[in-house]
Amino acid sequence: MSDTFEERLYDVLTMRTGYSPHLVAADDDLGVRRLAQLRPVPPSVRPPAIAGAADPAPGRPVYDPYGARRRRSPEWLINYTAALVMGDVIAAVAAACLTVALTGPVSVRGQWLAAAGALAWPVLLMLLGTFAERRHGTGADEYRRVGIAGVIATAVAAYAAHFPALAGVHDLLLLGVPTATVLTLVSRVLSRWRLHAARRRGHMTKQVVLVGRDVAVLDLVRRLRRDPTAGLQVLGACVPRPGDATDLRHHGIPVLGGLHEVMRVLDDVHADAVVVASASETAGRYLRELAWQLEGTNIELLASPGLIEVAPNRLQIRPTISLPLLHVREPRFRGHRHLVKTALDRLAATVLLLLGAPLFLALVVAIRVTSRGPAFYRQRRIGKRGRPFDMLKFRSMVVDAESALDSLLVFNEGNAVLFKMRRDPRVTAVGRFLRRYSLDELPQLINILKGDMSFVGPRPALAREVTRYGADMQRRLLVKPGLTGLWQVSGRSNLSWDEAVELDIRYVENWSLGLDLVILLRTVRAVLRSHGAY
Repeated sequence: MSDTFEERLYDVLTMRTGYSPHLVAADDDLGVRRLAQLRPVPPSVRPPAIAGAADPAPGRPVYDPYGARRRRSPEWLINYTAALVMGDVIAAVAAACLTVALTGPVSVRGQWLAAAGALAWPVLLMLLGTFAERRHGTGADEYRRVGIAGVIATAVAAYAAHFPALAGVHDLLLLGVPTATVLTLVSRVLSRWRLHAARRRGHMTKQVVLVGRDVAVLDLVRRLRRDPTAGLQVLGACVPRPGDATDLRHHGIPVLGGLHEVMRVLDDVHADAVVVASASETAGRYLRELAWQLEGTNIELLASPGLIEVAPNRLQIRPTISLPLLHVREPRFRGHRHLVKTALDRLAATVLLLLGAPLFLALVVAIRVTSRGPAFYRQRRIGKRGRPFDMLKFRSMVVDAESALDSLLVFNEGNAVLFKMRRDPRVTAVGRFLRRYSLDELPQLINILKGDMSFVGPRPALAREVTRYGADMQRRLLVKPGLTGLWQVSGRSNLSWDEAVELDIRYVENWSLGLDLVILLRTVRAVLRSHGAY
C-alpha cells in the first residue's frame, strides 16, 4: 500500500468525523503552531490538501473554541449563586443549633462534627448540581435534588452514627441532617420568590436574541412576555427575510438581522443567550453550526422544540447510534396518583367546610339581607368526560341577571366565549366584595366533596361553551374541573379565550401533585392581589 499511516489517519478524521488537521500549520521555527485564533479560520491558512484525501467542505469556515472571546457571567447570577451557597450554610448551621437546643449540650467532638457538616452540606449540593443556572427559578428539579442530598446525607449520618468514635452524637446526626434539608428547602423557596419578584420588575434577567421564522418568533415572544419569571428578556430577532418582517416590527420586536448574521448581532447587542424557535430554516445543520460558532463564548444556545403543551418531566432524550431522539411520554389520566388526589380533595373539603361554617353562615346572612333572592346560585356545568353537574356559588348578582345579559353584550371586556365586565351593573354590593376575594367560589367545596370537582383543574365549562369546543378543547374534559386552576393563577379574567384554553390543556396533559401544590400557593397570592378578578 502506498498510503502512509498519516494519510489514512487523515482520511478517517476528515471523512468520518469532520475534524480537519488543516487547523494546525507548519511553523518555520517550532514545527507546529497552535490552533489559529481567528473565528472563523480564513481559507488562506489552510495548507493544500494531501493527495488522495477528500477536501472537508471547501470554503466552509472552521471554528476554534479556544480562540473565542468568553463572556463573563452576569453579575446578578454570581451574586444569586453566592446567596444560595450562603443560605445553605446558614440552614446547616441553624439546623445544628436547633438540634443542640433540643438534644442538649454536645462534646467538643460533636461541635467539630457540626462545623464540618455545615461546610460539607453546600459541597454535596454543588455535586448534585443544585447551583446550576438552568435550575434557577423554574421547575421542581432544584428542590428534588436538595431532597436527594438530604437522603444521601441522612444515610451517611445513620451509618456513621454506629462508629464508636462518634458515640454521643447520634441525635445530632440523625436529627440535624433532616432539619438542614427542610431549612435548605425553605431557603431555596425564599430565594426563588426573591428572584421571581426581581424578574417581574425587569431585573436579574438574561438578554436573548430570538432566531427563526417570523410566526414562530412572534409566538415565542408572546409566551416569554407572559412568563417574566423565566428571566429571558428579548432584545430582538434574526429572521430569514429581515426586510419583510413587518409583523414583528408592528408588535415592537426589533429585527436585528438575518439567520446568518446571528454572531454579529450577538456581539452588537451584548446578548447573553440565543433562542432558536421551531422552524425549518433553523433545524439540523443550522443549529449545529450555530452551536459551533458559540463554543467557548459562554453564550447559551436554547432551542424551542415547538412542543408547547408538554412539561419537561414528560420529555426524555433517547440516544441512538445515528442521532438523538426526543421521547414524549404519554399523559396519565388514571392510576394511584389520581386516587390519592381524589382522597386528598375530599378530606380537605370536609375539613374546610367544618372550619369555615361560621364564615359560610355570615356570608349567607349578608347576601340575604342586602339583596332579594337566595344566597346560593346553581348553574349547570360540564364535568369530567362530559357529565353535567350543578355547580354551587354564593349569589353575587341580582336574581334576574341572566335576562339582562343580552343588553350588556356590547360592553363585553372578556373574550369571544366568556362575558366579563369590570363594572357589571348586575353585581350587588356584597357580590362585588365576594368576587374580589373569590369568596363566591367557596360553596364549590360541596361539589368537591360530592366528587364533581377537584381543588385544582380546568375551569368548569358551560354547556354552550362545550358545543363550540374543537378537538384540543375537548381535552379539558378528560379530568375533573377545578375550584382553581392554571389559568386562574396566570391572569384570570385578563386572559384571552385561546390563552385560557391553552393553559387548561397544559394542566390536563402535565398534571402532578407537585403542580397542584404550586397552583394552590399561587392561588392564595392571586386572590390576595385581586388580580384579574371582576
